[in-house]
Amino acid sequence: MPPTTSRTVLRIFNDTVQSRSNPSIRCANVLRQPLVNASTRGFASTSRAHEEEARPEPPTRPERRRYGATPDHMRAPFSLKKNSPRNSYKVNDDKGVLDRTYRRILGNDGDKLLSDDVKWLAVTHKSFDQGRRGYNDRLAFLGKRIVDLQTSLALLNRKDGTFVDPPDEFEREPFRHPGVDLLPRLSEESKGDFLSLSKISNLAESLGMLPILRWRPRKAADLAASGVDRVLAQSLYAVVGAVALERGGEVAVKMVRERILKHLGLDV
Repeated sequence: MPPTTSRTVLRIFNDTVQSRSNPSIRCANVLRQPLVNASTRGFASTSRAHEEEARPEPPTRPERRRYGATPDHMRAPFSLKKNSPRNSYKVNDDKGVLDRTYRRILGNDGDKLLSDDVKWLAVTHKSFDQGRRGYNDRLAFLGKRIVDLQTSLALLNRKDGTFVDPPDEFEREPFRHPGVDLLPRLSEESKGDFLSLSKISNLAESLGMLPILRWRPRKAADLAASGVDRVLAQSLYAVVGAVALERGGEVAVKMVRERILKHLGLDV
């Protein structure tokens, strides 16, 4: 062992023994150690901050509306039904066609009553794009309740038409009172004469809603077997619900009376 190394080892051994026996020597040894320069540490953090500022930001993608494309986080890496015959059915993506149909449904400037997002949502069935772009179930639920209520009020206020009680096999006379004489008008059979699925779907088709529906029929060659009547009726109810949410109940009631019930033969 070289003499220099042996002297260094001996000095470290003596310092260790003395520091254990005398705490003051231990403190002196600690104070003898060099301190890290605070300015150097600050300079290092400052340079790191400059590096983060100089790092280029990732390019931002243009904002896409949800009705226009499937959200990226909901898209699968590949399609399991790429060659499915259901994919052969083409849906409308032209905003001009959509606006013209809304003018037919809601009247002049009807395309300006609703926002673009809601206009597309009202005609989107949950079968379209697996429901990833939103669908009209809740709007249709609200719209159907509004149409049902206005139909009941219209039937109660009708001046024409009489309801005759069916004959009773025991020749019993039903209870008569002015307050309940109009109750037979609110039966399911009475309202079904106007709000049947076939009549609502035929009205929706006459208003031109079939070309703007966004859905995936089970059989692209046979829309009737795929349930197009129910999809049409649901979309018409959804338009009513959308008007109620964005324009209020007064506008929605006026639309139901003038654009739906009047075409069904109910004058309010």
